Amino acid sequence: MTCTVLTRIIVTSAISLAYGSAALGADKWGSFPVQEIKNGAPTDATYSPLDKASKKWNICVLFPHMKDSFWVAAAYGITEEAKRLGVKVTILEAGGYDKLPKQISQWDDCVAAGANAVVTGVISEAGMAPKFKEGLAKGIPQISIINAVIDAPLTARVRSEFDALGRASGEYLVKKQGGKPGEAVAFPGPQGSGWAEGYAKGFKKALEGSSIKLDAEKYGDTGVSVQLRLVEDAIQAYPGLSVIWGTAPTAEAAIQALDQAGMAQKVSVIASYENQEMLDATKSGKILGFASQYAVVQSKIGIDLAVRALEKKTLAPDLRIKPVMVTKDTISSINMADVLAPKGWRPIYKVE
Repeated sequence: MTCTVLTRIIVTSAISLAYGSAALGADKWGSFPVQEIKNGAPTDATYSPLDKASKKWNICVLFPHMKDSFWVAAAYGITEEAKRLGVKVTILEAGGYDKLPKQISQWDDCVAAGANAVVTGVISEAGMAPKFKEGLAKGIPQISIINAVIDAPLTARVRSEFDALGRASGEYLVKKQGGKPGEAVAFPGPQGSGWAEGYAKGFKKALEGSSIKLDAEKYGDTGVSVQLRLVEDAIQAYPGLSVIWGTAPTAEAAIQALDQAGMAQKVSVIASYENQEMLDATKSGKILGFASQYAVVQSKIGIDLAVRALEKKTLAPDLRIKPVMVTKDTISSINMADVLAPKGWRPIYKVE
């Protein structure tokens, strides 16, 4: 990239998308490596947030649930960025991926309460698309975070590439397997969510040509109790089981189920994304590791994008976060404050 182009970006855009290489996790908040998607093609960039909002904007945030520390980490990023920028935030959570009607109703509540912008971690892109269109028609910026929204109308989005996350965890598993035969059962998440299917696609791609056979895919809500039932069923159904791959609650349930079945030494567990339990389990060696999508940073970027939209400042409408595998070998090189909330932090649902 020429100096002329770089200067133009810095002058015309407070977003400071300075293109080039940047090590994942190397920068604390103030800048963070991302990919900007233009015409379907990614370009490496560095995201730099605003210093402050010009006024106390009222931003409403919708989450699928707050059942595990992944979405708690997202809430942490939301509230910390709201405090830093000086804006109001209200977080509403629907209670699970089977609660789309509630998320739709909560969107209506946000608008009725006078939200200046809405930031959404979608339960379903198709289900929320009419609301995004309605909000834009009313001049209310619509931002999506974390769960991918590909086709629905939005002001801006920051997301993970879920097939890339699934592939990263799958490739690490294949490497650890070292060519030894194995049998895996996959637990991608709730069917119809879009992101679960994306994870599964990437994981299956990673297994192609490997010594690991995929016995089955088991879809279900990301509550630990639901995943525990699925894991217990798989342990009974597949006597040759040697690998459990799936959501963070799946891995949490698997640790419990395998211990009770006396199979903890026989079956390897790997998680497709992060939560606090996965970090602890990786450190203790109970799981091989997990793929991180930087929930804290994505949420901070989401609030920053909402403020940019409200203040008519230049923004990048489509941003993607590169995945990284967190293992015993890589933990020390990753800034975990970008990944998870501080241990023991409790969700704050309002920032006034």
